[in-house]
Amino acid sequence: MSQPILPVGGPRLPAGLDDRGAAILRELVEIYVATGEPVGSRTLSRRLPQVLSPATIRNVMADLEEAGLLYAPHTSAGRLPTDRGLRLFVDGLLQVGALNEEERDAIAARCAAGGRSLQDTLAEAGQMLSGLAGAAGLVVAPKSEAPLRHIEFVALGPGRALVVLVTGDGQVENRIIEVPAGLPPSALVQAGNYLNARLSGRTLEEARSAVQGEIAANRTALDVLTQQVIAAGLATWSGGVGGTLILRGHARLLENLDQLHRVHEIQALFERLETQETMLRLLELAKVGEGVQIFIGAESGLFDSTGLSMVVAPFRNGQEKIVGAIGVVGPTRINYGRIVPVVDYTARVIGRLLG
Repeated sequence: MSQPILPVGGPRLPAGLDDRGAAILRELVEIYVATGEPVGSRTLSRRLPQVLSPATIRNVMADLEEAGLLYAPHTSAGRLPTDRGLRLFVDGLLQVGALNEEERDAIAARCAAGGRSLQDTLAEAGQMLSGLAGAAGLVVAPKSEAPLRHIEFVALGPGRALVVLVTGDGQVENRIIEVPAGLPPSALVQAGNYLNARLSGRTLEEARSAVQGEIAANRTALDVLTQQVIAAGLATWSGGVGGTLILRGHARLLENLDQLHRVHEIQALFERLETQETMLRLLELAKVGEGVQIFIGAESGLFDSTGLSMVVAPFRNGQEKIVGAIGVVGPTRINYGRIVPVVDYTARVIGRLLG
């Protein structure tokens, strides 16, 4: 399971590890995070603060391997941490540093609204995290509760249409919906006109209730196809909590994979991340404990295999309600000690903006 952000300062010794085993595991994981390569006993003997011979280190590494914390990718190679070993490192050995004032100011400046919409601000935050982590940045943006100004449906091709929603505060969001095949353009125009006549000054939930009530009571002259377009559009915008998922830095994640043959798995992950169910799951994961959550390998339930980690934190609105989440997804060798405080502070900055 994931654990909330660790306190700044020195690590604590995990149960079942003595000082020597903990020191070797910690040093091995830190070298792996920096290089992505298997780590051998000679490398460790040069890096460890205490004097240990390569033979002694090999014996300890054999014990760690037997305990399921390390593995050898191939014969006569160094060792790599397993997901279990990484979890032990994160839970008990990771040293999380504090951001200095200059770093905090830089994050706050990147996230500053400055005339941008909330969506653009969150996208910028995701891009910043992507660059810092060498991974994909993700943001679960809150649903807009601002009064609506305009909605429009644009045909994209057989069975698909783009829904453009403009809120009263100037935010513009686009979503793709499925529509009946062979839908005439007039149905899209009629659906937009019908909704725009009922949107002004209303929030999405208020507009949805009013429209659904009219349709249910047969108080409209809309045909069946137009009603289906309206239903699909409203369902897309108001379906559950979680709002919109913003992904930035796909290419960075693909570039930093240790195994190129896993590219198709990552592409499938991106498709899965776009679903409403996954957005809800991300919010649930972020709410598990206070602060930043770290998920390694398949722990989150979002990844089918090992090799990926997710670092995610919730952010709150002015009423201290969790309305979204921000974080990164990347290879298991991302720099946890660096990324955890950045994700934590970025979530706090976004919370202040929402407040």
